[in-house]
Amino acid sequence: MKDKKTSRMDEAMVRPRDAAVQLQISYPTIKQWIYHRKLRAVKTPGGHYRIPQSEVDRLLHRTRGHNEEERRASYQRISGRNQLVGRIVDVRVSGLVAQVTLSVGGQLITSLITSGAVREMELKKGQTVAALIKATEVMIIRV
Repeated sequence: MKDKKTSRMDEAMVRPRDAAVQLQISYPTIKQWIYHRKLRAVKTPGGHYRIPQSEVDRLLHRTRGHNEEERRASYQRISGRNQLVGRIVDVRVSGLVAQVTLSVGGQLITSLITSGAVREMELKKGQTVAALIKATEVMIIRV
C-alpha cells in the first residue's frame, strides 16, 4: 500500500499555463489562485509551480459558464440540466461502439457511444467535455 506522499508523486502534474488552458482562464488568474491557495500546487526544486491534474479536474465545472447568464445560454441549446464537466481519461473504440471515460471531480463516469460519434467529435484523451445525464430515475445509495 502506497503512502500519501508516494501516491501524490505518482500523480500527473501540469504546468500553470497548461492548467489555465484546460480551465479556460488567464495565466495571471491561475497564478493568483496558487498564491491565494485556491489551487493546490507544488514548487519544483527550480522554483516553478506544478499543479496536480486532480486539482484542475476539481475546478473544471466551476470555470465553465462563469455566470448564470452564460450557463443559461448553454441550456438553451440542450434541454438536459444534468451536465457534468470533466476531462477524458480514456477512449476505447471497438467496432461500432466506443467507451469514453471521464474524470469529473475525481470520480469516473463511463459512457458507451458509437465509434462514429467519437470520430465526428474528434474525442481524445485529455480533452475537456461534458457528460449529459438524461434519465427518468436517479437512484441514491448511502455509502
